[in-house]
Amino acid sequence: MTALPLELTRSSASPSRPITLSVLIPFYGDDPRPLLDSLAAQADTETEIILFDDGAPDAALSDKVAHAVKAMSAPVILITSPDNQGRSRARNALGAAAQGEWLLFLDADMEIDPGFIPRWRRALAATSQDALFGGYAPCAPRSPEDHLHAALAQASDAVEAQSRSAQGAYAVCSSNLAVRASLFAECPFDEGYAGWGWEDVDWALSASKVGALGHVDCHAAHGGLQSASELLAKFDRAGPNFARLLNRHPDYETRPGARLARKMQALRLAGPARVIGRGLALSRWAPIKARVLALKLFRAGAAARDLPRGRA
Repeated sequence: MTALPLELTRSSASPSRPITLSVLIPFYGDDPRPLLDSLAAQADTETEIILFDDGAPDAALSDKVAHAVKAMSAPVILITSPDNQGRSRARNALGAAAQGEWLLFLDADMEIDPGFIPRWRRALAATSQDALFGGYAPCAPRSPEDHLHAALAQASDAVEAQSRSAQGAYAVCSSNLAVRASLFAECPFDEGYAGWGWEDVDWALSASKVGALGHVDCHAAHGGLQSASELLAKFDRAGPNFARLLNRHPDYETRPGARLARKMQALRLAGPARVIGRGLALSRWAPIKARVLALKLFRAGAAARDLPRGRA
């Protein structure tokens, strides 16, 4: 684990009993206060909440979050890094700071219902698994710009536990993920991933080799829906991470997305796929289903562009 120069801000509340559940939330620019308020309303005496401000890109927001943490009546810790550490290092820092037997990773823009923590408590008490992915609820768009991301999430992410279980580790994501602290100590996130993408798949595949991973329906929704331009930019930057995933986990080459990227690479279609995918995804006149497919086409093209030469 990389040593980081960190600043700590604590709420005035102290745990009255040993901590069994640590809710861990990294954020970079997103406002975690709505989620923090929802969690604090549900937190019991054995739950702590830890936030990681990954580089404080918005000083005003960082100050507001620190003020909110100090005012909390539940045990809350804010860890602030002076520099951006990235998704893997941020989660590893959160895991190192946690006291709980279970670590529940959430994204800062997630939305939960009033029974979220009790539902997780029941699932964790009943499981013999070492990690559980809770899944996503459908995302509700709040503006016309949100509809494409909501449709993509509905098509790709809003899957019930029974269907996810058939895919095993391949269907595990790092947001709304509960992990035993003992497993996380043995298998932290790989810090070689930069920016967005694929570090959670890497973790799940690595963790499945040393522990048992399962699925449960403890849904949370992503409230921070992004525009088509933001999604395209994110997918465009994720190509090197996908290449790292395939290098570390060659078996992933059998997955449909990897096979498509390899085929595009072999046929020299990475560039056309990105051009066509971008154009259609940005076309508001096109049907939503076609724009979702265009996003996936662009993502495959970006992956194909950055893959090292290999088998098709």
